[in-house]
Amino acid sequence: MVDGFSIPVHRSLTEQILMGGAPRKATILNGTLAAALGLGLQLWLAGLLYWVIAHGICVWAAKRDPQFMDVLARHVRHKGYLL
Repeated sequence: MVDGFSIPVHRSLTEQILMGGAPRKATILNGTLAAALGLGLQLWLAGLLYWVIAHGICVWAAKRDPQFMDVLARHVRHKGYLL
């Protein structure tokens, strides 16, 4: 490396954006579905239960791999060649 040509890279540019420990996309999706259950269908307990379980699973998965949503989306797009 040549002196004077190094650039500091901040952590905020490389880390995944998390909301409540889960990826932002997953949190918004889970919250929307839970609200649809709770408010739209008037199943308050089911909506709350869904949100707690789904958010817990997303937090667990984000601890293992913070970019699991991107990996899951890529996995769904690929065809199963051995099927």
